[in-house]
Amino acid sequence: MTREHTTGATWAPMLAELERGLLQRDVAARALLLAALAGEHVLLLGPPGTAKSELARRLQRLLPGAHYFERLLTRFTVPEELFGPLSLRALEDDRYERLTEGYLPSAEVAFLDEVFKANSAILNTLLGLLHERQFDNGSQRLPVPLVCLVGASNEQPQDDSLLAFYDRFLLRVPVQPVDDQHFTALLLTDATAAGDTPADALIDPAVVRALRERAPHVPLGEPALALLLQARQHASQTGQTVSDRRWRQLVALLQLQAASRGAVEVGPWDLWLLPFALAADPAQVPGWTTLFLHSVAQTAPLPIDGLERAVQAFESQLDTERRAPPDAQDDSAGKLALARAITRPGEESEMVRITSARAQRHYSPVHIEARVAQCDQLLERLLALHDQWLAVAHAVLAEARSHDWLPPSWLLQIEAAHAERCGQLAGLCAQHQSTRNGFADLPVDAETAASAPAPVHWESP
Repeated sequence: MTREHTTGATWAPMLAELERGLLQRDVAARALLLAALAGEHVLLLGPPGTAKSELARRLQRLLPGAHYFERLLTRFTVPEELFGPLSLRALEDDRYERLTEGYLPSAEVAFLDEVFKANSAILNTLLGLLHERQFDNGSQRLPVPLVCLVGASNEQPQDDSLLAFYDRFLLRVPVQPVDDQHFTALLLTDATAAGDTPADALIDPAVVRALRERAPHVPLGEPALALLLQARQHASQTGQTVSDRRWRQLVALLQLQAASRGAVEVGPWDLWLLPFALAADPAQVPGWTTLFLHSVAQTAPLPIDGLERAVQAFESQLDTERRAPPDAQDDSAGKLALARAITRPGEESEMVRITSARAQRHYSPVHIEARVAQCDQLLERLLALHDQWLAVAHAVLAEARSHDWLPPSWLLQIEAAHAERCGQLAGLCAQHQSTRNGFADLPVDAETAASAPAPVHWESP
C-alpha cells in the first residue's frame, strides 16, 4: 500500500485497550476510536449487557486528562441531571445560569444510556451541544470541550421528532450479545480493568490536531469515489434517504481514516464504514455490508453454474459408457454369468475378474481420444479460472491485511469467502480430472470401427 508519510502514531495499542477482554467488539471499538479522532459521535444499538458503557469508559481513559460523564436517561430526567444545577448566586443577581462543572457541558467523553427517552427540553439542548459544541448557559453561549458523545439505545427511535437528534450520530453501530461460537470464551475471559492504561495506548492531543489538519487535504481516490456513487444508487434503489450533510460528514471521516494510516488518498477499503454511516436501521446494515464485501473484497459467489453442469454432464456420459453392454456379437456377458455360477460364495476367481473386464463395451482408440480431448478442453478452462481467482484472493487478502482499520472479524469473513471459492474450483478441477481419467481407462478394442463420438453437450457459462 502506498503511503506518503506516517502520522507519528500507531492505533493498534489504542484498539487493543478498547477491545481487551471484550469479544466481538472489534467493529464498535474501531468506530468509536475513529469517531473520537474526528470529533464525531457514536450511537451503539443493542440490548443491555453488551459492553456499550464499558467502551465509552475505556475511550475516556485513552484521552489524558479527559473528564467523563455518564447518565441513564428516562422520561423523568430533568435538565439539572445533565447540565448542572442552577446557580443560586446567579439567581440573586437575576441571572439564570447553571453550575456545569462535573456535568455534561464540562466533559470530553460522555455516555448517555437510553438516549432517546429524554424529554424534548433535554433533546433540544443536546442538539446544539452535539452539533455546534456550544452550550447556552443563561445569556452566554459557551464552547464545550466535548470530543465524543457515545449514545446507547435498545433500538432506533420510532418518533419522527427524534430523527434530527438521531442524525447527529454519524456512526450507528449495532452491538449484539456474543454468539454461540464465542460463548465458552465469554465465560473464561476476564474483562475487568488491568490497571493503568499503557503509555503507548494514550492518545496524543498534538497528533490528533495534526491529523485533523491534514485530513481535509487527502483526496478521494477514483475507486473510492466510484464506490460512493454506487452507494448512492444503492440507497436510492432500496428507498433509503441519506442527507447531503451525512454524505459530507462521511467523506470527512474517510479522509481522516486515510490520513491516520498515512495514505495519499482515500481508498476503497476505507469505505468499510459505509454500513454504520448510511444505514438508518440496523436491519439495513447487512445490505450495506454486502455491498462493500462484494464490491471491494470481491466475495460475490462465482457464476459457475454452467461449468458445474458441464462437469456433471461428462460424469453422466462416463457412467453411461461404463455401463453400456458389449456388442451383440460379443458373448462376454454369458461367459461372465457362467464364471460367477461356478465360483464359491464369497470368493472371486481370476476368471471372474478377467471375464468381468471383457463384459464391458470396448471402445476404439479414436472414441477414447475424442472424449479425453473434450475433457481436457473443459479442464483447461477450470484450471485457468482457479488460477485466476487464486491470484485475486492473494491480491484482495494482501490489501485487506494491510489496512490498519479493517475489523479482524471482517478479515476472517473475507478469508473464508475466498477460501471457499478457491476450494470450490479446486474441487471441480479434481472431480473433472477423475472423469477425464475414467474416459482414458475405458476398455480399448483396436479393431472396433474408428468413429469419433458425438460431443458431450453442455450449456456454456
